Amino acid sequence: MQSVSIIGIGRLGGALALALSRCGFRVENLIFRNSQTISAIADKIPEKPKLIDSSEAEDLKTDLIFITTADPDIETVSDQLTNVLTSCPFVFHTSGSLSSAILSKLKAIGCKTGSIHPLVSVSDPVRGAESLAGAYYCIEGEGDAVRMADEIVRKLGGLPFVIDTRFKPLYHASAVTASGHVVALFDVALEMLAACKVEGGTKILLPLVRSTLANLEIQTTKEALTGTFARADISAFRRHLGSIEQNASMGAKEIYLELAARSLALAELNGANAEDIATILKEISIAKRKSE
Repeated sequence: MQSVSIIGIGRLGGALALALSRCGFRVENLIFRNSQTISAIADKIPEKPKLIDSSEAEDLKTDLIFITTADPDIETVSDQLTNVLTSCPFVFHTSGSLSSAILSKLKAIGCKTGSIHPLVSVSDPVRGAESLAGAYYCIEGEGDAVRMADEIVRKLGGLPFVIDTRFKPLYHASAVTASGHVVALFDVALEMLAACKVEGGTKILLPLVRSTLANLEIQTTKEALTGTFARADISAFRRHLGSIEQNASMGAKEIYLELAARSLALAELNGANAEDIATILKEISIAKRKSE
C-alpha cells in the first residue's frame, strides 16, 4: 500500500485525502494551514493521519506527496520540501494552469515530478471525494511520474489523459471556459430574465440548460445549436438587441454580441442562409462600434 502526504487541506486537498484513503492508499500526513477544517477531514479517514501545521516544515517519508495549495503557494512549498526531504518520492501538484516545471527544484534532487488536475468542480471536500470518481484528469510531467499519475487516477476511478507540458495553461483556459464562464454566462441570462420582472429565474432556466447539455452528450456543437442564430433569424436578433439595449447592462450586450458571432459560425457549418448570416454579422459589428 502506497503512503501519501497531502499539503494543503482545502476543498480539493480534503476531497483527495478522503478519496485516496478509500481506494487503497495510506494517507499518513495532512499538512494544513487552517486548523478549523482539518479535524473534520482527518476524522473521516479510518487510519487517522498525522496532522502537521504548515509552519512546521519537516521531512515527509511517504511514497507520494500531493501539493494541493493555491497556485501562488506551490513554488514556496516546493522550495521548502527541497530543504527537508531525505528521500525522493513522487511529487504531484494539482494546479490546472501550472505545469510540473514549477517543481523543477524537487526534480533536481531526484524526485519524480508531475501534475494531476481533476476536471471536476469541487466546492466541498466530502461531496468532492465522491465526484472524483468518473472525472477526467489532466496529467503531465516526466515519464515515471506520468505513469504513476495514470495508476493513481485509475485507482480513484478517474479517466486520465496526457498533454504536452507547454499546453497546460491553454488546457486550463478551456476548462475555465466550460465551467466558470458557463456560470458567469448563466448569471447574464438571469440578469435579463430579472429585467422582465420574472422571479425564480434559476428554476426556470435550469431545465433548458440541462436539455442543452443532454444534446451535447450525443451531438457535436454545430448539431446541438438551436434557436435564433441556428436559423440566422434576422428579425429575432434585432428584437433581442433592441430589448437588451433598453433593459440590460452594457456587459450583457457585449457578451450577447460576442456569442452571437460564434453561434453564426456554427450555423454556417450547418448550412444556414449565407446572406442572412452576413447581414447579422454586419449589424453585430455596428452594434459593437456603438458600444465603444
